Amino acid sequence: MYEQFYNLRERPFNLTPDPRFIYFTEKHCEALANLVYGIRERKGFIVLSGEVGTGKTTLVSALLDTLERTGILSAFVFNPVLSTAEFFEYLLADLNLKCDTRSKSQVLIKLNSLLLERYRTGQATVLIVDEAQNLSTELLEEIRLLTNLETASEKLLQIVLVGQPELSLKLNSPELRQLKQRVSLRCNLDPLTLFETKEYIRTRLEIAGQPNQQIFPDSSITEIYRFSGGIPRLINSICDNALLAGYACDSKVVGLNMIYEVADDLELGDGKRIIARRAQAPLAVGTMSAKEKSGGMDLRSGGPDTKSSKSESESFDLFVQFVDKLKDHSQS
Repeated sequence: MYEQFYNLRERPFNLTPDPRFIYFTEKHCEALANLVYGIRERKGFIVLSGEVGTGKTTLVSALLDTLERTGILSAFVFNPVLSTAEFFEYLLADLNLKCDTRSKSQVLIKLNSLLLERYRTGQATVLIVDEAQNLSTELLEEIRLLTNLETASEKLLQIVLVGQPELSLKLNSPELRQLKQRVSLRCNLDPLTLFETKEYIRTRLEIAGQPNQQIFPDSSITEIYRFSGGIPRLINSICDNALLAGYACDSKVVGLNMIYEVADDLELGDGKRIIARRAQAPLAVGTMSAKEKSGGMDLRSGGPDTKSSKSESESFDLFVQFVDKLKDHSQS
C-alpha cells in the first residue's frame, strides 16, 4: 500500500523470514559460520538457540538456500509436535524416499542406505528441526539415535536443532544427558544493539529500493530500539506500522509521534509513558491535522474543538487522514 509513496519496490519489513533481507550482525555471521562448519566437517549435532524473534528462522532459511545451491540434501521439520511415526514419515518425504511400510526398521534401513550412498560420493545430508524446544523427550531420543548412523570415523547425518532458550534447559535435563554429550557446536543469537538496529533498518530499506535512508530519523530509530528491545521481529512490526501511519499522514518522514502511536497500538512498553512522550513530540513533517483540513472545526462534534485531549485528537486525526488517503488511492 505504501510502497509507491516511499519509492520502494516492495515492503521492507514483512514478518515472513525472507533470506534476501537478512542482516548479518557479528553474532549472525558467527552462527552461520558454525552451522556451515559443523555440516561440512560432519560434526553430528549442532544447536542454534535464541530468544523469540531474534532471526533464527531467517538464518535457517538462508542456510537452506545455501544448502540447496550447493547440492546438499536437507530435510526441514518446522512443526516438531509430531509422533515418532509421523516424524519418520515426514523425514522420508522431505528426503524424497519412498517406503511402502511404516515399519520403523524398514524406514531406518532405507534411510541408512541413502546416507551411505551419499557419503560414498562425498555428499552430506542434513536434518534441521525448528522450534525444537517443543520436541517431546521421546522424539528427542529418537533423533539422538539417528546419529548412530555413522561410519568408523564420521556421522552420516548432520542434525541441527533450532529453538528458544528453553531448548538448552531441556537438553540439560538428566534424561537427555546422552544427547547433550553429543552436541558438538552451540550457537546463540542475541538481540540487536542500537547501532545494529539502525543498520538493520537501513539495510532492509536499501534492499527494498530505498538506498538513502531518510525515512526514519535517528531519534525515531532510538525509540524503535527501546520499544523493540532490539528484537528484529518487533522492529519489523513497528517499522511496517509506522510506514503505514506516515503514508496515511502524507509524511515522508516517520516522526516520534508516529512511533509512540504505533508502540501504543502494539502495547509495547508503558502506555502512560508513551502517551506522555507523544504529547511532547512534534507533528511529523508534512502532516496536516484533520482539524486544519476542516478549517478549525472538530469533525467529531461539528463545532470548535475546545476540551478534547491531545492524544484523542491525534488518534482521530490519524484515522481521518488514513480514510482520506484510502479514498484518494481508490479513485486514482
